Amino acid sequence: MISNELQKRILSSIILIPVSFFFIIQGYLTFIFFLSLIFLVTSLEWFKMTRGKDLLRICGLFFLFFSFFSTVYLRQYISLDFFLFLIIVCIFTDTGGYIFGKIFKGPKLTKVSPKKTYSGVIGSFIISLLFGLIYIKYFGKKSKILLETDPIFIILLILFISLVSQIGDLIISYFKRKAKLKDTGKILPGHGGFLDRIDGIIFVMPITYLCILPTLINKLNLIK
Repeated sequence: MISNELQKRILSSIILIPVSFFFIIQGYLTFIFFLSLIFLVTSLEWFKMTRGKDLLRICGLFFLFFSFFSTVYLRQYISLDFFLFLIIVCIFTDTGGYIFGKIFKGPKLTKVSPKKTYSGVIGSFIISLLFGLIYIKYFGKKSKILLETDPIFIILLILFISLVSQIGDLIISYFKRKAKLKDTGKILPGHGGFLDRIDGIIFVMPITYLCILPTLINKLNLIK
């Protein structure tokens, strides 16, 4: 029997994922509009979580701004295919953790996020790796980064992105726990707030921009 929460989560995902991909693919101005709305909502959610902590609130806001700047840069100036690859890995990191955690359960990972399990961590790596490679094979044909990089490096890259995404999830969970909140918001039925959904992505984008991209540019002579 599917729980009511899971039903809401599935229905929200059926709507949210296609809408998000529409705005990502449609064009630069459409994407900026969509990203600006998400930035506004996530900033409000962060303000709610950090009430009475002005320094933390400001630092978090600057981090969100830099994360969204990195997102725009990767989408517009590097490669749409590579950007979608990052999104796919993050989505299936979350999906793999949720599915494996529900099915296999097992020991808890940390008190910061009581629902996280070691089986979920393994599932996140397995499912993100599987769908990341599927994406490259069938949909990433225009990306120089994805096609001309050594396959071993690509595998390590997917696993690293998945790891960063999971760490991002735990960091936001830590702040939710500190604020005594179950979710960052209620805008997405079954999911919570936007920060609950993009907690991994907002860490993956700046890390990719700062740490991964320079290596790839030097290695592949990637200039755009």
